[in-house]
Amino acid sequence: MFKHIKSDLPASIVVFLVALPLCLGIALASGAPLFSGVISGIIGGVMVGALSGSSLGVSGPAAGLAVIILNGITDLGGFDIILVAIMLAGIIQVIMGYAKAGAIANYFPSSVIHGMLAGIGILIFLKQLPHAVGYDAVPEGDEAFLQPDHQNTFSEISNMFSYISPGIVIITAISLFILILWQSKFIQKNKIAALLPGPLLAVVAGITLNFAFANSTTLAVSAEHLVALPVSSSTSSFWSNFTLPNFAALGQVEVYTTAIIIAVIASIETLLCVEASDKIDPDKRITPKNRELKAQGIGNIIAGLIGGLPVTQVIVRSSANQQAGGKSKLSTIFHGLLLLISVIAIPTLLNQIPLATLAAILLIVGFKLAKPALFKEMYGQGMGQFIPFFVTVVSILLTDLLTGILLGLLVAIIVIIINNFRTPYVLQVKNENNQKKYRLVLSEDVSFLNKASILKILDRIPKGEEIEIDTRQTRFMHYDVNEIIENFIEKAAELDIKVKTISLEHAINKKNIQKVN
Repeated sequence: MFKHIKSDLPASIVVFLVALPLCLGIALASGAPLFSGVISGIIGGVMVGALSGSSLGVSGPAAGLAVIILNGITDLGGFDIILVAIMLAGIIQVIMGYAKAGAIANYFPSSVIHGMLAGIGILIFLKQLPHAVGYDAVPEGDEAFLQPDHQNTFSEISNMFSYISPGIVIITAISLFILILWQSKFIQKNKIAALLPGPLLAVVAGITLNFAFANSTTLAVSAEHLVALPVSSSTSSFWSNFTLPNFAALGQVEVYTTAIIIAVIASIETLLCVEASDKIDPDKRITPKNRELKAQGIGNIIAGLIGGLPVTQVIVRSSANQQAGGKSKLSTIFHGLLLLISVIAIPTLLNQIPLATLAAILLIVGFKLAKPALFKEMYGQGMGQFIPFFVTVVSILLTDLLTGILLGLLVAIIVIIINNFRTPYVLQVKNENNQKKYRLVLSEDVSFLNKASILKILDRIPKGEEIEIDTRQTRFMHYDVNEIIENFIEKAAELDIKVKTISLEHAINKKNIQKVN
C-alpha cells in the first residue's frame, strides 16, 4: 500500500486543496450545515478510500445530489430527517453491490464516458472563471447550468466583468504561473524543485499575497473570496458540528422514497465516474464495480449516522488525483486524513487561502480534461463515436452532469439503432450472360431491428433472377429475420427466383434451394 508513497503524498495534498472548497460549496448549495460537507469528504477519503478497489477514484459529497438534499430537507422537515434517508440509501447500495448491480457500468459507451470527461473539464473551467477574477456569486462546486439566483453558467461569466478585483486577478495570475512552471521540463529536471508540489506552492503564494494585500484599499481580498471553514473554539463546539439522525422518521414513507432516489442517483454517478477514472488511469487498472457500490454504501451509512452529505465517487477530485501523480488509493486516504487534521488543527490558517488560488488549480484540471486533442481524436473515430461524445459534452454544459450523461446515452443508443438498420448486410450484383446474379452476405449479428431493411432488399429481387444468401459470418440471427428468409424462399418458387444458401441450415430441404458447401 505504501509502495508509491512518494507520488501519493504530494497528490493527496492537491486533492485535499481541491476537495476542501468543493465540500463547503456543495454543503452550501444543499442547504445543509457547512461542516456536513467536510464530514463527507473525510468519510469519502478515509472510509470509502480504504474499502474501495479503485486506484485513482476519490469520493466525497457530489453536486449532483445537492438539489435532492435541498428539497429533502424542506419536504421531510429537517436535516436530521434527511440523514435517515442517506443512511437507508447506503443500505440499498450495499444490497445493490451484493446483487452485482455494478455490471450496469459495462453498458456505458466509451464515447459517452469521454464526453463526460470533456464536459466536466469545460464546466470546471467555466465555473472557476468568476472566482479567478473576484466574482463569487456561484457556490463553489455548483455544476448545474441554471443557478438559484436565476443566472446561468454563461451569464455569470458575463456579469463577472463588472466585479473584477485587481488583487484577486494578481493572485490568480501568479498561481497559474507557478502551476504551469512546475509542470515544465525545466522544473521537472531539477530533482529538488520537482519534489515540491506546485499546487502547494501556489497556495503558499496565495496566502502570502493575501496577507501582503491586507492593508491595501485596492488589492485587499475580502472574506467572501477566501475559504470559509467552520472554526471551533472548543472541543464541545467541535463535536456540536456533528448531527445525529432522527430515527423517528423511519415511520415516514417519504423518507424511503427519498432514500431510493439518493441510492439510484449516487450509484449511477459513482459507476460513471468509476468508468471515467479507469479511462484516465495510465496503468489501465479496472475497478471492481460491485465492491465500489458496497464501499459507497458503507460510506453513506456512516455519513447518515454522523451528519454528512451523501457520498459518491467524483470525477473532479479523481482527475485532480491522477494529474497530480497519484498512483494508488493511498492518496485518497491521505486526502481524507488531511481534511480531518485541517478542521481540527489549522482551520484559521486555511481560511486565509484565496479562492482564486484554488480556482487556478481547477482551471488547469479542467483544461487537461478537455484538451482539443481529445475532440480531434473522437472526430477521427467517425461520426458514430463523435456525435454521442459531442452531445454529452454540450448537454452537461447546458443541464447538469446526470442529465447530460443520460442524453448522451440516448443519442448513443439511437446511433446504434441507425447503424443496425444500415449495416446488416452487403449486397453484391454481378452480370453473367445478360443475367443478374445477386449475393446477399449477412453480418455477424442480425437483430430484429434489421427486419425492415432485409425485407426491403429481398422484395426488390426481380422475377427470374438468382440470389445467393451467405450466412457464414452470422453468429446470431433473430427469429424474425429467420422467418423473413424462410418466407422469401417459399415465395421465390412462384416468382421463378433461384435461391442458393450458404450455411443456412433451416433452408436446406426447400424444393427450389441449392445447397452450397
